[in-house]
Amino acid sequence: TARSARSTPVNRVNSISGSFSVNLLPADPLPWQRAPMVQANAAIGGVTPFSSVDWPGQLAAVVFIAGCPWRCHYCHNPHLQQRQASLSWASVRDWLPSRRGLLDGVVFSGGEPLSEPALASMLAEVRALGFGVALHTAGIYPQRLASVLDTLDWVGLDIKTDAAGHDALTGKPRSHWPVGVSLAMLLESGCAFECRTTWSPRWLPEPQLLALARQLADQGVRDYAVQNFRSAPGQPAEGALSLAAQQQLAQWFERFVYRQ
Repeated sequence: TARSARSTPVNRVNSISGSFSVNLLPADPLPWQRAPMVQANAAIGGVTPFSSVDWPGQLAAVVFIAGCPWRCHYCHNPHLQQRQASLSWASVRDWLPSRRGLLDGVVFSGGEPLSEPALASMLAEVRALGFGVALHTAGIYPQRLASVLDTLDWVGLDIKTDAAGHDALTGKPRSHWPVGVSLAMLLESGCAFECRTTWSPRWLPEPQLLALARQLADQGVRDYAVQNFRSAPGQPAEGALSLAAQQQLAQWFERFVYRQ
């Protein structure tokens, strides 16, 4: 998962994702249980109890799945690259009914959430509780995405870079191919989704970013976001999109967001 405005996993109620930190219901402790480190457990790496930035227009809890086969050099959550169960899914699930009326939905992020074999059943359980469900994915597993797509209300698809630079960024060969398949699937599905690129001119100069964005627009992508890469929270961005580039991107997409 790329470093961006997205939240990072916590198990404290007073840590809120976004550009601010407040105490959220401090008298209401979160009953999450540490999970035995066994493969049979869902690999829950952390939870953010409240986020306004992980699903546009929705208030959501974020469940982070540990495990990802890629090794992107700018990964926001490198501690979630290895599969491990640090929290119990049962305790997170049992906590969710107390959020009715406070949250619109639950976002599954990572890591790569589609690396979790139990994801389909987890999504179904969350939907049965009356919440919307959303997914952050890098598009690594198109077949697994297909198996859960009908359950999802929204998807955030990472478009990390162009085809020429993809393998160098992810550390895996032919990594661009499954992303293209996943994008084609989303375009055909009718499911609401956003493509987003965590951007630094160090690995994707502005002209190449615009070429990538134009390709996405020509394929039919309507929602696109560019989010500045920062080496750490609070650090300055490595670059800034020119005003001309922002104006061009706004013309190509029905909804364009520049997350600085």
